[in-house]
Amino acid sequence: MAVMIGHQDAEKAFLEAWQGGRLHHAWLLAGPQGMGKGAFAERIARFLVTHGRGGDGQPATLDDRGDDAAARLVDAGNHPEILRLARQPKDKAKELARNITIEQVRQMIRRLHLSLSLGEWRVIIVDAVDDLETDGANALLKTLEEPPAKTLFLLVSHSPGRLLPTIRSRCRMLRFQPVDRDVMTAWLRELRPMLEIAEVRAIAAASGGVPGKALALIDSDVAAMEKKLLAIATNGDPENRLREALAREVGGTSNRARLELVIDIVPGLLARFARDRPVAEIAPVLAQWDRVQRTVRDAIRGSYDGAMVGFEIGNCLAGLAPRAGQAAR
Repeated sequence: MAVMIGHQDAEKAFLEAWQGGRLHHAWLLAGPQGMGKGAFAERIARFLVTHGRGGDGQPATLDDRGDDAAARLVDAGNHPEILRLARQPKDKAKELARNITIEQVRQMIRRLHLSLSLGEWRVIIVDAVDDLETDGANALLKTLEEPPAKTLFLLVSHSPGRLLPTIRSRCRMLRFQPVDRDVMTAWLRELRPMLEIAEVRAIAAASGGVPGKALALIDSDVAAMEKKLLAIATNGDPENRLREALAREVGGTSNRARLELVIDIVPGLLARFARDRPVAEIAPVLAQWDRVQRTVRDAIRGSYDGAMVGFEIGNCLAGLAPRAGQAAR
């Protein structure tokens, strides 16, 4: 797994609290989905169960191995003092349940009444706390109000503003902000040195500063997508086949990152067409540029139907092909 970026400030804040012996009992890890907050929570959990009390030594990072026996248990996924709450698969199905249930929270609370079986800390990771049922959120709140000794709660949240204010007020918040585009580009170039710089920049721009999204986009094959878009713009797609295929590829919630990649690639393609055409023929390119921008703007204001947006972007590109007037309508 690639090492995530954007965690430096959060890591520094946590280590300073631990080393100063003032570790708050509950931490809210807040930021966009894909920032690696869950992975950061796992690093904290591993650190605590392998290091014990604060102030004994000055580890430079959360990845300091600490106690080797405890570290081996964590590596095997068997450490008894790391408890996790997450949505579970539905009965005999791969699909996950809609929420973290009240019963899951109750089981966790029952564990908290037992003595520690190993080490000096118990760590509860809730990923994501946004997924808790209402009753489960209320039960968790009661535990946060009267936390057991030597128990640390790590609550991962993609939308902290939607949480109960009373839950937020009992946590110390660590914010994970989107990464600067230049930093993201340098990180991606280090991870994938074989990629063309133009491709890396397109991925960095489309990721919106979210490392997890950038990693997902790497697998989308930017060059292949650009080739498909160029084929529409060059040939006009008179039978709509390419546009229909594009709509399928970018439609639906699971393909949102791919749609945003297309949105980021298209302006570069249009700019290339504008540079290659005589001045007298630039106006149609600018018209399609405006049309793409309106399409994206209207989609964001509305329901954001990915398939519709993808097909309309295809229409804009098809309008650039010679004698493509009918095909682009």
